[in-house]
Amino acid sequence: MRSLTTRRGASRSAPDGDAGPKSPAAPPAAPPKNSRPHLKERLYWGASDIWAVTQRNLIAYTRIPEAMVFSSIQPIMFVLLFRYVFGGAVSTPGFRYVDFIMPGIFVQTVCFGAVTTGIGLAEDLGKGLIERFRSLPMARSAVLAGRTTADLCRNVFVVLLMTVVGVAVGFRSGTGFFSFMAGVFLLLAFAYALSWGFAVIGLAARNAETAQAMAFPLLFPLTFASSAFVPVASMPGWLQAFARNQPVSIVIDACRHLMVGGHGSPLAAMAWTLGMLAVLVPLAVRKYRRTA
Repeated sequence: MRSLTTRRGASRSAPDGDAGPKSPAAPPAAPPKNSRPHLKERLYWGASDIWAVTQRNLIAYTRIPEAMVFSSIQPIMFVLLFRYVFGGAVSTPGFRYVDFIMPGIFVQTVCFGAVTTGIGLAEDLGKGLIERFRSLPMARSAVLAGRTTADLCRNVFVVLLMTVVGVAVGFRSGTGFFSFMAGVFLLLAFAYALSWGFAVIGLAARNAETAQAMAFPLLFPLTFASSAFVPVASMPGWLQAFARNQPVSIVIDACRHLMVGGHGSPLAAMAWTLGMLAVLVPLAVRKYRRTA
């Protein structure tokens, strides 16, 4: 007891400059063997990044209401022009012309809407926003997935608007509500897959004008040399082979089958959609990583 008291007293009376022998510093803690986040955590943060970019693009739409208004007028004009200008000149056996063209105008409009993905990415690239996004701790695919998701939301609004206008000019679905909604889902899924292709074009174009100039020559033959506005059987023989087997016609025929009846293969249309996603999504992400 005396020795313990003596040691304690000695430690108290030791001068400030000599506090006795110092204990060695504790070694730093070893890092965990697996410092990478779990798959569930990575998926959560990836979805959060995608939602943040989607919100950013949707807010940008609301801040330019003129662009939204005029982009909505175009599909309405297509419906009215084809309904009343060409309606009496084109023969569509088994269908009223308004019922024949509405699935085609649906698909054509969302395909043109998919071009905005490439134009928007080209604008962001020119403003330096892509470089800022690349410097942030976020998923590489979030910028592209957020952009394509925002454009998908815009297409949902446009399809709803066109449906209202179509019903006002006489369009009727003879297959039931759920079959009609299946057709809407199919055409929106195809447009979403197409958006990833135009994302590649937008990242390669470097400015919005070039992106638009590159996109429309690819899109015009697919939409107009298709079964959208006239039966394929009325086309020249050399054009029928292309028009009947290209993806836009396959999707239009499938949507027409689901919305108003007739021949079409939804399975073939979905196969094209999934195949395009499988090819275009990795291609767009790879292009994004190499850009800027």
